[in-house]
Amino acid sequence: MLGTIVNCATIACGSLIGLLIKGNIKERYKIIVMQAIGLSVFFLGASSAIEAMATANPILFIVSLVTGSLIGEWLDLDSKIESLGKLLEQKLGGKSENAIAKGFVMASIVYCVGTMSILGALQSGAEGKHTILFTKSILDGISSIIFTSTFGIGVLFSTIPILIYQGILTILASVIEPYLSDVLLNEISIIGGILICAISFNMLGVLKVKVSNMLPSILIPPLYFFLQGIIFKLLSKL
Repeated sequence: MLGTIVNCATIACGSLIGLLIKGNIKERYKIIVMQAIGLSVFFLGASSAIEAMATANPILFIVSLVTGSLIGEWLDLDSKIESLGKLLEQKLGGKSENAIAKGFVMASIVYCVGTMSILGALQSGAEGKHTILFTKSILDGISSIIFTSTFGIGVLFSTIPILIYQGILTILASVIEPYLSDVLLNEISIIGGILICAISFNMLGVLKVKVSNMLPSILIPPLYFFLQGIIFKLLSKL
């Protein structure tokens, strides 16, 4: 768990620094910074998706996105997360009802859906090494300063899902690792990259995407390969 704890600590420190400088940035500078971050996030997501797409199954990630989005829409995850953000905003005396939710969702997805998050947590749990997560911590810590200076304290709360998500992967590393093939990781990388691109669209005001409702899409490829393995085993016994 050391790698995950360090990762969350650097994000928290970066967020606190971002909060300190947030009030000293003029509105016109905030706008250009937001646009720069939006373009950077788009490139981050697009490059991740395109790189993985070369050896992936195009049908699977499309089906996963559609199915996962339908599940998320049915569960209405976007509204639930937004309501949580509004509640926190009210408790903290914030002025904007959506600021915390936006920062929370954006940071959580960017920090959790990347391959470094998965492989780093597995390395930490299975091998007791934290090289990947320590590297990720430096990147996340620096970006959290920029994110928080623009989006506010919601970025700080992203440490909660990161701790839970990477913590579970670390604890269950020895059980999960044998099932994480390169093909599965590719599919997860594509979907994660697309979700990150969707966040950039929201940031740039190009398109309003309910990214939270698409989060279940990440779970569809693992479920698909798990069921595929069970079916193959049953057929082999016939």
